[in-house]
Amino acid sequence: MKISFLQKCNHNHSGFTLVELMITIAIAAILMAIALPNFGSFLVQTRVDNEISQLQRLLLSARNTAINSEQNVTICPLSSSNTCDTNWHKEISVFIDIDSDKVYEPASDERIIIVKGAIDNNDKLQYGQDSIIYTPTGSISGGVSASPFKYCPNGYDDKSRGITVSTSGRSYVTSDTDNDNVDEDRSGTEITCS
Repeated sequence: MKISFLQKCNHNHSGFTLVELMITIAIAAILMAIALPNFGSFLVQTRVDNEISQLQRLLLSARNTAINSEQNVTICPLSSSNTCDTNWHKEISVFIDIDSDKVYEPASDERIIIVKGAIDNNDKLQYGQDSIIYTPTGSISGGVSASPFKYCPNGYDDKSRGITVSTSGRSYVTSDTDNDNVDEDRSGTEITCS
């Protein structure tokens, strides 16, 4: 007796029962409920780390440009009239500032080197001055803020990070030196935002 092709195929079918499918969905839902809160915190930490990295590269670029071009270089957020202001959460520009007046003047052969985009709308980036001016030696002209740059994500104060800029022109990213899950600057002061 011959078995047809269709009869052979019917004997090889297997699948999930409804009970097995429901158990799989329940396990997946439990795992998602555990993972999602931690995932939000992970995304915030990644955003903060990315912004601090970009700001650190911006500071290094400004200092290196000042040294290599042997001209003063200013880093600041520019207003609509091309003057430095304190809105650090907006775009931050690095430009050759020939006369060190904190005004970007393209007619005077000043040029933009690099621009960092604005930060997330709900976050804060704070710094105590309207600009940083690097001299051709790589040091800072006019001093620096006693308080570091502070990046504070909205609703996650414990994820705040910062960058300290010294008068020598070097910049230092904050870290959690005492293992309390909050970054401290080089003097041990925790990074907190007002």
